[in-house]
Amino acid sequence: MGNILNVLITGGAGFVGSHLVERFISKKYNVTVIDNLLTGSKKNLEPFLENENFTFIDFDVQNHIEISQDLDYVLHLASAASPKAYTQHPINTLKAGSIGTINTLGLAKAKSCKYLLTSTSEVYGDPQISPQPETYWGNVNPNGVRSMYDEAKRFAEAAVASYNRIYNLDTRIVRLFNTYGPKMKINDGRVVTNFISQAIKGEDITIYGNGNQTRSFCFIDDTVLGIIKAMESDSSEVFNIGNPNEITILQLAEKVISLTNSKSAIKFVKLPEDDPMQRKPDITKANKKLNWFPEVSLEDGLLKTIEWVENSID
Repeated sequence: MGNILNVLITGGAGFVGSHLVERFISKKYNVTVIDNLLTGSKKNLEPFLENENFTFIDFDVQNHIEISQDLDYVLHLASAASPKAYTQHPINTLKAGSIGTINTLGLAKAKSCKYLLTSTSEVYGDPQISPQPETYWGNVNPNGVRSMYDEAKRFAEAAVASYNRIYNLDTRIVRLFNTYGPKMKINDGRVVTNFISQAIKGEDITIYGNGNQTRSFCFIDDTVLGIIKAMESDSSEVFNIGNPNEITILQLAEKVISLTNSKSAIKFVKLPEDDPMQRKPDITKANKKLNWFPEVSLEDGLLKTIEWVENSID
């Protein structure tokens, strides 16, 4: 490999994908994005469209992928990722995780390059142990209302592991935990942007259940660095990438109200089916093998996200 690498990112017009594009372009890599814009946005890619090192292909990974140039990295991010999006597009979500994963693995095999799958903490389901290490098999409802996402990712992991074992493909899997930050879709129902936009508008902040369920929020800059460190490493393994700072949803709502100086009240509504009660990553493995640690505090990350949402709301 030379210093200028050729990188292909599926789902590169999405939240995490577009931040990865930005980081790779800053390294002067050649970056190709494949995205059908089902949930991604071309606006996220506007800063790169005139860059000679950047190529955008409007394409669905469910179809056979042909790329003429050599590739050094294939990163498969294509998938609806919010409950609102994968509930609206269940079949596409299943296909992106199954057929799309097989197609991108086939591409990486043909190009003899490194492959990374972004998986999710959702593979742990509603966990019965905490924190969740990579060795935990999870507690997942295989045909529940969230199963199209959970099982698509679990299948994707099985496919990656099989290509690694059978074809000796140089693969790695990162399980992302509740990433947030600028470029998130404001209206896709994810809790951080939901709370911030409600607080800014002075609307009631809606909490599902009693707010005692916990999440661990990782700022996008930390997540992207974790993905890149996993991609660049020689370790064909599974890594949790998340921030182990666990807080309740009620505490998050109160923090957002405080940071936005909002007059919003908190409103409790019915908890959705199969909503996990706990999320906390064990990141010991990423610490040791990737030398990766999240560095952005929740308050600093929320302030950056609040500023971005304020500038994005009409």
